Amino acid sequence: MVHMDENRMEAGDSYEVCPRCNANLTLQKGFDSRLPYWLCLGCGEMLINPEVDAEDDIVWRCDRCGAMLNIQPGFRDNDGEWMCTECGFVNTIDASEVYPSEDAFQAAMEDPYRGLSDEAVCSLSFYLEEKRIQNREDILLVRHRETGVRYIKKLLGTYDKSIYQYLMGHPVRHMPKIVALFEGENRLIVIEEYIEGKTLAETLEERLFPETEAIAVAEQLCGILEELHTLPVPIVHRDIKPSNIMISPEGKVVLLDVNVAKWYDPDQSADTRYMGTIEYAAPEQAGFGLKASSAKSDIYAVGILLNVMLTGRYPRDQRAAGPIWEIIEHCIRLDANERYTEKELMQELLRLEEGKQR
Repeated sequence: MVHMDENRMEAGDSYEVCPRCNANLTLQKGFDSRLPYWLCLGCGEMLINPEVDAEDDIVWRCDRCGAMLNIQPGFRDNDGEWMCTECGFVNTIDASEVYPSEDAFQAAMEDPYRGLSDEAVCSLSFYLEEKRIQNREDILLVRHRETGVRYIKKLLGTYDKSIYQYLMGHPVRHMPKIVALFEGENRLIVIEEYIEGKTLAETLEERLFPETEAIAVAEQLCGILEELHTLPVPIVHRDIKPSNIMISPEGKVVLLDVNVAKWYDPDQSADTRYMGTIEYAAPEQAGFGLKASSAKSDIYAVGILLNVMLTGRYPRDQRAAGPIWEIIEHCIRLDANERYTEKELMQELLRLEEGKQR
């Protein structure tokens, strides 16, 4: 429930000018002097119409439709809840959530720790934040205050919690182990194994990959995907790209990030939400296919990845030279049924390697 202490607009014509930024409210799209309140589009200040018969300068706003609750007949702020007469939504009335401004309210709504239990907050306090990863606020390197072990802490707004829960109990080789999960109102907070190494994206900033090295990466990646795709209910990663693939100091390929992954459903005709990174997403992920995303969607991304490792460009801009292009082309066909499986792709890559050694 939104509770905010606000400034009233002055009586007369002056109420059409924002007292905070002096913006002319009548020029703002959607403004109507008959509205009970208005959020100034110039500065975000919430302004209560002086003609509104309210007992105080607080807006109690419906969480569903935004209607002002405290002008609805019979409203009382000490009843614990109120059913909005505009849309029928039952709003929780909590006096502890009174905000001094719209900015303060919006900040509270975006707080990644909002809604966490006291137990979760206590557990998270053991992970001391050391630095941002790639200067991102949502991916942090942390250290456990008692064990000294480093982990990655992620604040996810897009996710399927059940996938993280499954992988926490059933780790997949060469993917970071999930250590802990905490869910609030705005985010899923994931604590996962920290992997030393360099992402393919970082390497590509410095150099391209020789064909033998690119093939080795693709083969290891296929091994990881085969394990994901052959689970009792397969998991489709849906975001294979250079920044999500790490090479450890030992040369092992590690697949990161399952925040847009989904459970494969053979009866699903299309993805309900279009996920992935556009240049690596298969046509069906972007709504251009005749089916929902599947294991073959990840194979499409591996094909794009191979081309980028070899040329630094997407296939539409520059094709990889030599016989490997035929393999890449097979991976990125429009019809998912015509693409390789993981095993078929590994076999083709091995055959190419063997042919070069003869």
